[in-house]
Amino acid sequence: MSYIPTASQTVGPFFNFGLTTDANLGKLAGPEAEGERIRLSFRVIDGDGAPAPGDAMIELWQADSAGRYQHPADARAGDPKSFHGFGRMETDLDGRCTFETIKPGRVPAPDGSLQAPHINVLVFARGLLRHLHTRVYFQGDPANAADPVLALVPEQRRATLLAQPCAGDPGAWSCDIVLQGDRETVFFDV
Repeated sequence: MSYIPTASQTVGPFFNFGLTTDANLGKLAGPEAEGERIRLSFRVIDGDGAPAPGDAMIELWQADSAGRYQHPADARAGDPKSFHGFGRMETDLDGRCTFETIKPGRVPAPDGSLQAPHINVLVFARGLLRHLHTRVYFQGDPANAADPVLALVPEQRRATLLAQPCAGDPGAWSCDIVLQGDRETVFFDV
């Protein structure tokens, strides 16, 4: 008997073959979208502290500035032409990619409380048999203190989920996603 790897068992840098070739996939909000415009840059770092060059993909899913998801299950969803809330980009040779979007609003938690503004993130990369789930919150947002999901993360690890404002560049934020090691980003088992 011989075993042949199937597509679900192989891992490799497949992402630029049709998944991320359209630069518009990095623009989550149209010009008419309401809210604070931001540019969110990611850098994916491997366990050795080196960038994951050109073979990682970041996927985002977020609410609009009023806390509404562009999804059939959200009866409050807004106009999909102005905001669609989904983005996908591959990393460049320095392990970086940048999304153009708006800062999300607060969304309801299952218990009815409000979550802090955040962006849901999926990470795909060579060597990962399953994609990784994480979130990005915004450093200094007062709602972070009461967020029910962020409260589940040990306090000393919460910084791994916080995007930092870029000094001297209004509207620009950055976030490192560290795949393993001492500064590993918190990933969620979803």
